[in-house]
Amino acid sequence: MKLLSYLLDLLYPPKCVFCGKLLKSQETDLCADCRKSLPSLSERFRRSGLDCFSAFYYEKQVAASVRRFKFHGQQQYAEAYGRCIAMMLLHENVTFDLLSWVPISDKRAKKRGYRQSKLIAQAVARELGITAVQTLRKTKDNAAQSTLNSAAAREKNVKGVYETVEPSNFLGKTVLLIDDVITSGSTMAECAAILKKAGAFDVLCATLAATRN
Repeated sequence: MKLLSYLLDLLYPPKCVFCGKLLKSQETDLCADCRKSLPSLSERFRRSGLDCFSAFYYEKQVAASVRRFKFHGQQQYAEAYGRCIAMMLLHENVTFDLLSWVPISDKRAKKRGYRQSKLIAQAVARELGITAVQTLRKTKDNAAQSTLNSAAAREKNVKGVYETVEPSNFLGKTVLLIDDVITSGSTMAECAAILKKAGAFDVLCATLAATRN
């Protein structure tokens, strides 16, 4: 495995997931410059009535990185994102019973080739030594939230597009939902409402990035 890792590093030298700069031997995921300059958030905040945690603000290199991850096939970023979120959760002493993710539709997953939030959630789970569990599925391929400008339009757009999966898995539990970015919080709020209605005790959210409120 070490030989394979060495050969892969020769063929595909590791780069910073945010700025694309080649990493030095002692660096992992992020270069030294990005570690110093990225717009860190790393504190609890409220959005759409939910307790939320995000590692960064959705700005500059962070926003560009997420766009490459979601729209340009850079699914390998999920591992680095997962480590960033896991470290933030540990730093903030976030407690929960079950880790899950915000789903996308089958149509969008087929077009993209992967389910980005699931990949991040699985990476977070690996870092924390737990298992990510599916709690929701998306039943409708609605318009992307990023195409809508108003909070009211975003809230309306996500109504009735999710359903629960195996409610017995989260009955009476605090669920931590993982997503890549939180903006208005409408998607997270809708997911949380459905989970609570099906028996979840509480729902928290964690993302790589958040827009400024």
